[in-house]
Amino acid sequence: MKQKFKNIVQIISPFMKVKKVFLISFLVVACQQSFAQVSSSIDSTSILIGEEIRYKMLVEADSTELVIFPEGQTFTPLEVIESYKTDTTKNGNRFSLIKEYALTQFDSGSYTIPRQKIAIGDKVFYTDSISVEVRDVLVDTTKQKMYEIKPLVDVDASFFNWKSNIWWILILLLITGAIIFLAFRRKKRKEAKEQELPPYERAMLALRQIDESHLLEQDSHKEYYSLLSDTARKYIDEEVYDHAMESTTDELIARLDEEIKSGALNLDKHTIEELKSVLKTADMAKFAKSRPDVGTAKADRNVIERVINETKEAIPEPTEEELLADEEYRRTIAEKKRRKKIIFGSIAGVGVVIITLVIFIAIKGFDLVKDTLLGHPTKELAETEWISSGYGSPPVTISTPKVLIRNNFKLTEEQKQILKGNETFTYGSILGNFYVVVSTMSYQQQNQVDLEKAVEGVVGYLESNGAKNITLKNEEYQTLGGAKGIKVFGNLDITNQVQQKTSKNEYVMLNFAEKGGFQQITVIYDIEDRYAKDVAQRIINSVELRNSK
Repeated sequence: MKQKFKNIVQIISPFMKVKKVFLISFLVVACQQSFAQVSSSIDSTSILIGEEIRYKMLVEADSTELVIFPEGQTFTPLEVIESYKTDTTKNGNRFSLIKEYALTQFDSGSYTIPRQKIAIGDKVFYTDSISVEVRDVLVDTTKQKMYEIKPLVDVDASFFNWKSNIWWILILLLITGAIIFLAFRRKKRKEAKEQELPPYERAMLALRQIDESHLLEQDSHKEYYSLLSDTARKYIDEEVYDHAMESTTDELIARLDEEIKSGALNLDKHTIEELKSVLKTADMAKFAKSRPDVGTAKADRNVIERVINETKEAIPEPTEEELLADEEYRRTIAEKKRRKKIIFGSIAGVGVVIITLVIFIAIKGFDLVKDTLLGHPTKELAETEWISSGYGSPPVTISTPKVLIRNNFKLTEEQKQILKGNETFTYGSILGNFYVVVSTMSYQQQNQVDLEKAVEGVVGYLESNGAKNITLKNEEYQTLGGAKGIKVFGNLDITNQVQQKTSKNEYVMLNFAEKGGFQQITVIYDIEDRYAKDVAQRIINSVELRNSK
């Protein structure tokens, strides 16, 4: 029996060993897969508005795993101020990665930082959500002194001086363009002057330039012979055969032989053979990289000079008709060149102006550039030096781009019994782009003026001045100095009976009852005028009643 049991143990023993191996392998893999650890924390759970929270993520993972931290605004409702670089430390074959974010919130309340997703290899891990309290900043109004809102202050924006500066910019650009143009024209004139030389003198000048180039000393045989060949060909092209430049050496020599046979060219046959020899040598130097010795090259240069001299002597003198025709041709060419220069200069000048305008349009916009160059009445009002003055009695202090003009109204006897004074000051016209009116009334007796009733009469007042389709809104208004009144505003249409044109306008009317009097400030402006609203707002904001408190 014991022997049989031993046999069974021997049979199953290998299977037990295999099972243990599989179990150990499984545990190792499981440990490796679950070894990645993720945690998060913050340095404070309660902050003041705008303070910074440091949010830290700690990841421990295998060095072979790719770790991807969250990016962007994934911490909403908190805002990410900055995402710091990942701090990495190595421990054997493991990595510890620390990622920090700077967070904040500008509204008080209780917030929750949401769970954040971290990708490690092909697995996704989530951090825990964290609650944060954002507290208001307490202000002790008993210790903190309060101040009135300061009035508007004119600020010189850089572009509002652009109208005066643009001309300096344009002048500088035009001067630069003129310098470039003059330099270019000088170069062209020099080239033209060389071209205006007679063919013979031009050929001699070219030979002198070849001598001064020192090409042979620089071992530049190809360039040397190219210049030498071109000099001879150009002279022959202008004086004998007008296709010499594009003809091959054999074609050119054949044509010169024909000219000699026809009697048009009284040139020695030996001279033609010398020219042919030099041109063949030049072809070899240019295309076969032949390198004749210096003595031969200089001798070939002398041959070309001799050929040009003998050709000049062999050409018959032109007749008077030919000279006149040549002179007329030269004048025509000169006139064409002069017209080209004028056209080029004009195009260059216009081009500089256009480029400048395009740059300013791209920076500032088309409408602003157009209005600056061509002028705009309301824009000029905005940019002029404003005037602050007091008008009427009780006085109204107001800043306007132009001085308001007094309108004298004669009071009726009935009005004189009630009113001590009625003064009106205006700028512009109700039919124009911009209209400002300041009216003040003072009463014989210190009566309390009912502003509500005064507002009710606004529509009638506007209609009496030709306004139609009037919309009316009103609200309480208080100046920076503390004067309280009623602000009436809305839209209206004004028809110009002369031009038969109706314009849509906006209006703002301030009504005050200070010191027993009545003060009314009215501003009416074209609704389509892009500068008028800012000018009107600036005027309204400047209104103040002296000693109103």
